[in-house]
Amino acid sequence: MSPLPTLPLAKAAIPLTFHWPVKFCLSTTAVTYVLSLLTGNVSQVDRLWTFLPVIYTAYYALLPFWPAAPPIPLFPYAPEGLHRSLVNEGNPRTALMFTLQMIWMCRLSYNTWRRGLFNFKDEDYRWEILRQKLPTWLFQIINLSFIAIIQNILLFLLAVPTHNAAILPLKDRSLKISDYVLAVLCLVTLTLEFVADNQQYAYQTHKRSGVYNENEWPGARIKFTQQDVQRGFMTRGLWAWSRHPNFACEQTFWILQALFPICATETLPKLKAGEVTPFVSLIPPLALCLLFFSSTLFTESISLAKYPAAYKAYQNRVAMFVPFLTPVHGLVLQVLGKKEYCDRLVYGTVQERETKKEK
Repeated sequence: MSPLPTLPLAKAAIPLTFHWPVKFCLSTTAVTYVLSLLTGNVSQVDRLWTFLPVIYTAYYALLPFWPAAPPIPLFPYAPEGLHRSLVNEGNPRTALMFTLQMIWMCRLSYNTWRRGLFNFKDEDYRWEILRQKLPTWLFQIINLSFIAIIQNILLFLLAVPTHNAAILPLKDRSLKISDYVLAVLCLVTLTLEFVADNQQYAYQTHKRSGVYNENEWPGARIKFTQQDVQRGFMTRGLWAWSRHPNFACEQTFWILQALFPICATETLPKLKAGEVTPFVSLIPPLALCLLFFSSTLFTESISLAKYPAAYKAYQNRVAMFVPFLTPVHGLVLQVLGKKEYCDRLVYGTVQERETKKEK
């Protein structure tokens, strides 16, 4: 990749391609933090999570169409000094990545909407639990540093793969077999994530109402039993293979996005001062994986406190993210003589299942 021109911003040399996104990120960080203080609700970033990565990606995918100067504050623009290939040439790879992320946005926005998180009064239940566990001053430090600043920066950085695809040399910009393979894998991942979301939503709806909805989405038409309800958490469908199949798919999607510019580079360059390596694209999704892992540990600690025996058995029987590790868990439990006990708590015994099917 070629060295990027820079522009002084806040006394730091920032590449021209980051000029508008950095300004926009600073603005969203300030707005979400102020709103969290005014409303007492720290889920402001959660409501923007479904849109922000796509906004940053759209900026890079549509670089040829932005004006050289913003007509109004915070309007996207392509600063003078950008390489002509960025502002005069369309880029099919960034367009493909943008399209896939639009599909991602629609799926996540729909799931967020039906869960009620777009309601300005609603807040992620985990923040309230954390608020109760910490002193007010410490929670506010976390609100500023992690919830407002770090999450907004991470959502901006998720567009780095698209940025790196945009600045590839012209010889590497045409679509290749790897792009089509990655696109198919992205679509499969999003489909599985949609199914996992639907299965969880169907279970939670049935758990609250006790009514089975015959018109549920395909893949979520599971006839839950009273034992499923009493257990308190989902262990059917994809959730029988992964404790968090939706999280696993989410992380996989962004890793696949990072592979687009890496696989498009025919030969890895010998880097000189000021040049960018394609493997930088992997840093944001790996940071996202770290965030998901830490937040999942906290989420599971809540579930474990509510359902100590059953959820502990679920943790022992089913892998956290990777479904291929679940059979390994089963083999280990078989050796330890605990598989039948865990299966009974997690899935129900075979005899119980057969009886329920007959009914």
